[in-house]
This record gives sequence, C-alpha cells and structure tokens, in this order.
Amino acid sequence: MKKILLVEDEVNVVSFIKKGLTEEDFEVSVALDGNSGVQMALSSDYDLIILDIMLPDKNGIEVCKELRNNQIQVPILFLTALNTADNIALGLNSGADDYLAKPFKFIELVARIKALLRRASQGGGEAKAKENVYVVANLKVDDDSKTVERNGELISLTATEYRLLVTLLKNKGKVLSRVDLLESAWDINFNLATNVVDVYINYLRKKLDSAYEPKLIHTVIGMGYVLREA
Repeated sequence: MKKILLVEDEVNVVSFIKKGLTEEDFEVSVALDGNSGVQMALSSDYDLIILDIMLPDKNGIEVCKELRNNQIQVPILFLTALNTADNIALGLNSGADDYLAKPFKFIELVARIKALLRRASQGGGEAKAKENVYVVANLKVDDDSKTVERNGELISLTATEYRLLVTLLKNKGKVLSRVDLLESAWDINFNLATNVVDVYINYLRKKLDSAYEPKLIHTVIGMGYVLREA
C-alpha cells in the first residue's frame, strides 16, 4: 500500500481527499500546518507528498525547499488556489513535481498521483547504462549522476529543469511542441493556457546558453522548441 502525506489546513479538503484516497487503497497521513508537515516527512517514509501552498506557520514553497534540502526526493504534488503561470512556476522551481489548481476533480487528483508514482517507480527501477551520457557541442549531461556541464563547468538545475533538458536531449534536432514537452517532461496534461513551458525554457537558457557558445536551445516560431547546434 502506497503511503501519502497530505499537508493541508482546510479541514473539509482534508476530509474529502483522505476519504477518497483511502478508498483508492492509499494510506494517508495528515499534517495541518507547514512545520508539522516537515517533521512528519523527515521522520517517516512516504511514497508521495500532497502539499498545499497556503499553510499556517510555513508555506508550501518553504516546506518543499526544506524537504529537498534535506534530500527528501519523493514526488511532491502542490495544491494551489493561485493558478497563475508565475505562481505555478515558483512552486515547480522550488522542487515540486506537479501542481493541481483548486477547485479540482478527485479523478484528476488520482490520475496525477498515479502518474507521479509511476514516474518515480520507473526512475528508481531502471538500470542505467553508460550511454545515458548526452553530449552536444560543449554540453555534457550524465544521467547516471544527474550532472550537467558546459565547457567543463558544473551547472546546477532544479529537478524540473533537468527533466526538461533531458527531454530535449533525447529528441535532439526534433522540434517539440509545448504539448510534447508538457507530456514528456512533466508526464501530465497541464492546462494549456499556462506558459509554464516558456518559463522553464527561459530558466534553462539563462543557465545553459546565456554565458556560452554555441546557443543550443532554439525557438521555432509557432511550433515549439528544439535543442541543436546553431
């Protein structure tokens, strides 16, 4: 039975989610504030964390950053009433793996949970081979050690930025639409009204392209993005 930590302060939402997920054969533990959520996540093993952003004591962004800094690498799903591209990107960039805007349908919550658990299982169970080293020009990405270098200089990426980069590398020379990138890098169908892909492409460009040549991440107007040498 998969164990889920739900960090949420709205009692009605807690009751709704816990009842539904228990019926789906998940074991659900609840924290009603950010500090309790951190303590529970650090003291017990969970398969996934559902984290509200607006929390007492410590907000969800702070909780997520603290957990990642403490090497808690389980999938984190944000619940947020702040459904703007900037707020979504802020949440994902703090180390979360996915988000779900309130109000939401329970069937969508379950689908996202299962997608995150499936991706975590695949990532942990795959035998990594030496060919999982990607080299394009002076960019090198080692998917075994999860390290990224340009000109031999290490570059720090968030988990979401890294997944997006690897998706582009695996499709080197192929133009990927925003939908392609959402489905591959996030493994979920996002609200296509958001510009979360554009936000993360900009993050990658600042870290990978702004101070280096040749430029590797290119926009194909009206079609999407491609990673290739100029």
